[in-house]
Amino acid sequence: MMYERYDGLIFDMDGTILDTEPTHRKAWRDVLGRYGMQFDEQAMVALNGSPTWRIAQAVIELNQADLCPHALAREKTAAVQAMLLDTVRPLPLIDVVKAWHGRRPMAVGTGSESAMAEALLAHLGLRRYFTAVVAADHVQHHKPAPDTFLRCATLMGVAPEKCVVFEDADFGLEAARLAGMDAVDVRLL
Repeated sequence: MMYERYDGLIFDMDGTILDTEPTHRKAWRDVLGRYGMQFDEQAMVALNGSPTWRIAQAVIELNQADLCPHALAREKTAAVQAMLLDTVRPLPLIDVVKAWHGRRPMAVGTGSESAMAEALLAHLGLRRYFTAVVAADHVQHHKPAPDTFLRCATLMGVAPEKCVVFEDADFGLEAARLAGMDAVDVRLL
């Protein structure tokens, strides 16, 4: 099999193993609409993998608004939580997770908050597949910094160079490269 040479597999969550992107975009539209703010879909896609507060900061700057990024991020997270458990579904890459379960340690490295990641994975019955879940609130430096994936490797007990990362965002692919890991751009699968 094509991943035999790796001792650990690391998966981004949003847009990689879970189809959360449409729900995240709807939550942003709803929350920003309350403030009369706009965002560019392409600019938002470029920030995929970033923590919610960083995206909020970019949106606030773009709209020249006088809001706290962390407060706006909390509003958006609450909006997502209200709808996500009912709407999210696994993406086809979950078949790779299931195929490698018990054969290699696996982790999730996500820009989402840990409460959200744990709730989604548990709700879908997927949490049991992963040795560790490393989320935005577990690291100081977020993607494109390598910290998320390096912590995944540590928690799995696998050397970084023996890991492969599955990602759908440029920030995540850069983080994998900086961590010394191979990466699979799932947008090309």
